Amino acid sequence: MMSEYMQIGHPKGLQLPTDVEGFDSLSELALDLRSAWNHATDQLWREMDPILWESTHNPWVVLQTVSREKLQHVLSEPIFRKRVDDLVQARRDAAQAPAWFQQTCPQSQLSCVAYFSMEFMLSEALPIYSGGLGNVAGDQLKAASDLGVPVVGVGLLYQQGYFRQVIDQDGAQQALYPYNDPGQLPITPLRKPNGEWLRLEVALPGYSVWLRAWQVQVGRVKLYLLDSNDAANYPAHRGITSELYGGGPELRLKQEMLLGIGGWQLLAALGIKPEVCHLNEGHAAFAVLERARSFMEETGRTFEVALAVTRAGNLFTTHTAVAAGFDRFAPALIEQYLGGYAEQKLGITSRDLMALGRQNPSDASEPFNMAYLAIRGSGAVNGVSRLHGAVSRHLFQPLFPHWPADEVPVGHVTNGVHMPTWDSAPADELWTEACGKDRWLGAAETLAQDIRKVSDTRLWQFRTDMSQSLVEYARARVSLQLAVSGALPEAVDSAKHLFDCNTLTLGFARRFATYKRPNLLLHDPDRLLRLLTNPQRPVQIMMAGKAHPADQAGQTLIQEWTQFIRRPEVRAHVIFLSDYDMSLTEQLVQGVDVWLNTPRRPWEACGTSGMKVLVNGGINLSELDGWWAEAYTPEVGWALGDGQEHDDDPIWDAAEAVALYDLLERAVIPEFYTRDEQGIPRAWVARMRESMARLTPRFSSNRAVREYTEQHYLPIASAYLARSANKGEFGVDMVSWQQMLSQKWATLRFGEVNVETVGEQHIFEVQVYLDDLDPTAVRIELYADGVDGHAAEQVGMACVRRLVGATNGYAYRAAVSEARPTRDYTVRLIPYRKGVSVPLEETHILWQR
Repeated sequence: MMSEYMQIGHPKGLQLPTDVEGFDSLSELALDLRSAWNHATDQLWREMDPILWESTHNPWVVLQTVSREKLQHVLSEPIFRKRVDDLVQARRDAAQAPAWFQQTCPQSQLSCVAYFSMEFMLSEALPIYSGGLGNVAGDQLKAASDLGVPVVGVGLLYQQGYFRQVIDQDGAQQALYPYNDPGQLPITPLRKPNGEWLRLEVALPGYSVWLRAWQVQVGRVKLYLLDSNDAANYPAHRGITSELYGGGPELRLKQEMLLGIGGWQLLAALGIKPEVCHLNEGHAAFAVLERARSFMEETGRTFEVALAVTRAGNLFTTHTAVAAGFDRFAPALIEQYLGGYAEQKLGITSRDLMALGRQNPSDASEPFNMAYLAIRGSGAVNGVSRLHGAVSRHLFQPLFPHWPADEVPVGHVTNGVHMPTWDSAPADELWTEACGKDRWLGAAETLAQDIRKVSDTRLWQFRTDMSQSLVEYARARVSLQLAVSGALPEAVDSAKHLFDCNTLTLGFARRFATYKRPNLLLHDPDRLLRLLTNPQRPVQIMMAGKAHPADQAGQTLIQEWTQFIRRPEVRAHVIFLSDYDMSLTEQLVQGVDVWLNTPRRPWEACGTSGMKVLVNGGINLSELDGWWAEAYTPEVGWALGDGQEHDDDPIWDAAEAVALYDLLERAVIPEFYTRDEQGIPRAWVARMRESMARLTPRFSSNRAVREYTEQHYLPIASAYLARSANKGEFGVDMVSWQQMLSQKWATLRFGEVNVETVGEQHIFEVQVYLDDLDPTAVRIELYADGVDGHAAEQVGMACVRRLVGATNGYAYRAAVSEARPTRDYTVRLIPYRKGVSVPLEETHILWQR
């Protein structure tokens, strides 16, 4: 059981004043990343070391760094000590109190969801993230904590994390890789009762890799991290978890093996038995194999049966909008690293393993696709926005030949962001006044009507205060950037006077990649300059973002902007803030007036950066892609594009750039500067209020996690428990059914189809010959494609008689409205078995025409 393990401090050699009375209480607070969104403890760390706190926002670093004398002094003060004791008690009370999940699902069979992700963005104090994927993972763990959903996270601890960025004298990006000292991170090693560090041995070809296990406390939720930097490992193997998204395919494959296989083994070592395994992208898909292997070991079943049983408990969330974005590995690499695992642990051939990751199992040259493995090992699949769900259905359609794209089994749960993480202190105060302190702990049903009651005056004062804060932050950061880069003192001093809090501020911050089109605004530099320098209605832009070190095209886009910004006439109007990270993101989303997003549709699977401005009163101007395609209405922001796909078309890009300039000049800028006698832009504030009211609750991780729980976690847990009963007897029967279908499908055929129109109905009757297949193993349907945006029609046909003189021949009948012509309809035969998802788990289909 989990209780067999305890966390008892940090590795030997780290000297902590544990004997100081009250230190353990401070340690408990410092090691809980709930402080990343509940800022009740901030003042404690600020009082201990204000400079270190402001530069790191890492309570654990502050607690380790201050002297014993300082600790003894502050803890001897009755007021300080009472605050510490009260905060500890409040933390424990919050962890024990029944939350949304306990209140709404008291009889649930769900006891644990294991959430696997390559990265988690939880706090700047734990830099093991790159961007959007980690943002979603971190925010969903936090929301699970708020809502009481029983989730544990599983990831990797990187020695260097993602790279840090500096901009050199030529305006080019340079990548730095500072070391993540585990002793300074808010993590604890997992130890056994006897003090031994919990370590796992994962076999790779020819050698084993030892993995150290760590724990991160995220409110109610625990995140477990594995790293290979163990002294027992060969030096090269210690670096497997060296950096996030670094190295080549071989390193990536080893990382994904450690995450999926090692991660599931860690849960087993801890005595944790999740009903649900949630794969956040395909990186962790090897967990599918290890979960099946574990079930084989427990029950003695074959791999095929074990996979049929365990896949019911797996959920795959894809974040990729283009086929090239999936992790794919050369067959030789899979054979080298997993061939022995397949044969010795799973009891299958390498060919069988490769088939799980290929569109065409017979094509020996086809790479192994991790997304395909995840699909073939899961009981449900979802994209991360409504549009992305549709895009994913087309991407994965080759795995479901002859099925209509709309029936490819990929749904969607649109991402959301953790509003308490991304709101500013003034935003928190405003929302608390209107909606109460516990607004994100439940269903958030009344938030829209409550926030609409806030007056124009209060909203506009709040926004102007946030603009002032952002300008002050930007001045300080740019000054520091210049000083560190060796700029002249005059330039450093000049930066302290940049920007004006009364000027319209546009924000653009994200990964710099060509499909995100960060240089759309630079299409016509002279027109952009005129727009920025209008003396009556000026505009200023704050930019930030990184390009992957291997992405030369993305780095060129950054350099184009930095060179434009360095023009004397531009310098006062645009700034590029280097080293885009979680801390910088918080400042930008809390202070900008308008958030720009210009991806090439439909390449933005969801995008979450624009969601973060909602709670802070910022307004979005975005391409109709990702989340904005379902969020946009004219009352809440501005939209770019025609809602269609245009591929990589420079002519269309140029047209959209012109449209963007027009939109800014004719709509956005005039609305911001049109003020009443009190100086309030009433139309702007009205748009801001509607954006806050309509979109903030809808695009929160609170809503997303509740959706995952209700639509996926609960039914998946029930399905897995049903299949795993009686040592997986369901799986045995299911595999037999699938084998029978494969053997007999080619012999099935349709006979005559007769149609009669009676009154207002078409009556279809079809003859079906099933050879010796059990009729209950299939379903006969009348089908018509959807028209005018309506869903396709699927009408079950009833067996009305057995055909005379035919072996297993039957007549089936169905009636439909005569509103559509009979030629729209055809008959199809599909597999059917109660409790099995078709076509996800069985792809056969036969069409009459």
